[in-house]
Amino acid sequence: MLNKIILIGRLTRDPEPRYTTSGVAVTKFTLAVDRPFANRQGERETDFIDVVTWQKLAEICANNLSKGRLVAVEGRLQIRSYDDNQGIRRKAAEVVADNVRFLDRAKERADAPAGQESYSNADAGGFASEISFSDDADDVPF
Repeated sequence: MLNKIILIGRLTRDPEPRYTTSGVAVTKFTLAVDRPFANRQGERETDFIDVVTWQKLAEICANNLSKGRLVAVEGRLQIRSYDDNQGIRRKAAEVVADNVRFLDRAKERADAPAGQESYSNADAGGFASEISFSDDADDVPF
C-alpha cells in the first residue's frame, strides 16, 4: 500500500511551534495550493492544506518559515478523529511531512546563497550531511 503526498504551495500564516508533554517538537502550518484548472468563471481555486512536522524538522520549519514562503512538502495523508467543544465527533485531514524543501529565500536572509534548502527528519545531524573533498584532483570522478 502507498500513502504519499507531494505539495507545492505558500504558507498562509507563520508556523505554530509547540512541544508535547514529553518534549517532542511539533510545528503546524497551512499551505495554499492552487488547483491545476480554472473554474467556470475562469478563476483558479485554491486548497488550504494543514501540514504537521515533528522533531528536528518541526524546529527547522518553526525557525525558518514564515507567511508567504514557497515550500514543497513531501509526506503522508493522515485522517484523525476528535470531539469538539460541543462533544460532536469531527474528522481532520492533514499531511504529516517527512521532507520540506524551501523553494525561495527568506526576506531577511537576502544574502543567503541561491538555491533550494531541503530538510527532513532523516537528516542525521539536523541540516544536511557534510561532504569533504580532498585537494587531490586525481580523486575526482570526472
